[in-house]
Amino acid sequence: MRIVIAAAGSRGDVDPYTGLGAGLRRAGHEVVVAAPEPFAPLVRRAGLEFRGLPARPEAQDGAVGRRALMRSAAAFVTELGRGFADVMDDATDLLVLSATTASLGRHLAEATGTPSLGAYLTPTEPTGDFPPVVTGTRSLGRLGNRTAGRFALRMADRLYAPAVAELRGRLGLPPLGPAAARRRQEAASRTVLYGFSETLVPRPSDWRPGLEVVGTWWPYVDPAERLPAELEDFLTAGPRPVFIGFGSMASGEGERLSELAVEALRRAGLRGVLQSGRAGLAAEGDDVLTVGDVPHALLFPRVAAVVHHAGAGTSAAALRAGVPSVPVPVTADQPFWAARLAALGAATDPVPFGELTAERLADALARAARDGRHARAAATAARRMAGEDAVGRTVEVVEGLKR
Repeated sequence: MRIVIAAAGSRGDVDPYTGLGAGLRRAGHEVVVAAPEPFAPLVRRAGLEFRGLPARPEAQDGAVGRRALMRSAAAFVTELGRGFADVMDDATDLLVLSATTASLGRHLAEATGTPSLGAYLTPTEPTGDFPPVVTGTRSLGRLGNRTAGRFALRMADRLYAPAVAELRGRLGLPPLGPAAARRRQEAASRTVLYGFSETLVPRPSDWRPGLEVVGTWWPYVDPAERLPAELEDFLTAGPRPVFIGFGSMASGEGERLSELAVEALRRAGLRGVLQSGRAGLAAEGDDVLTVGDVPHALLFPRVAAVVHHAGAGTSAAALRAGVPSVPVPVTADQPFWAARLAALGAATDPVPFGELTAERLADALARAARDGRHARAAATAARRMAGEDAVGRTVEVVEGLKR
């Protein structure tokens, strides 16, 4: 089969599909990943064909607060819709859609008669088990959670409505809003695969058949890749350091966060590896090393704890490595994943980004790195996750579509 995977957003919204795509390719399929242009190297490194989509502007990646997040998302969706009509070619047999691209991709699938499959990184379907992942962590009760979940879907429909109308016009399709298209898909009981671990989020008890949690799709890492020599030397030169990084969050706050991180490390008496990321963290010293992009799969098993923004992918990577976390959620679904890690005992209580101080970080670091309970809980979760085969289960579903 010729499979096109369409994913958009930040790096964490795209990178997992490089691992999924590589697995589909090993199974004998031809795989194209359509994603924003900055991620072309990630896709090609995995041996996959790349097709460009509009990128989220840098200023929007750092948006914090619900209103700012909605404004930036609306602008991004508009541009994404304008670049979406050219995602597929005539030879495409299957369109695999992320949660970010599904509201657009299902119209492209309709216009071309191409089968589509949802492949989402976070739980989007309403459930009584927990509230929507983007609205916070306080349960509203089973009825309230489901009601809030349906409301969240309606808000997403409104966000995509202008882009959908424009896209359907370009494709020569009659008017149909995103809400009606979504309800049509639900009525057809279309399959949606969820790429997260049931160790973190058990499959909700009230989800319909066809909504399947398959496990985490890990970003592709070349089997021959090794850590940079400078980082390897630092890791072996003393006790295990802690990792501190905020991914695509906190743009423009590098100087403040770097000073805060170094002070916290010194208060806790720990060595540290700072990942520059979008924030631009940077520090020098005998006990601190700054690195750029490094595969979490190679680095996290070598550290004592991980301080991170609690994105879905980074949260899963820390858990997979059996390493305690200090979650510092910034926005969107990050408080949800931070709370899940803490509930497992594999993380300290979350420290909201807006409340982060050197004192609070030092205290959390000391507990994460030295309290054996967090390490034991993380190790237990890692053993459970090791038995998951998300790519294998996905390949089974994809190949079942041919029958």
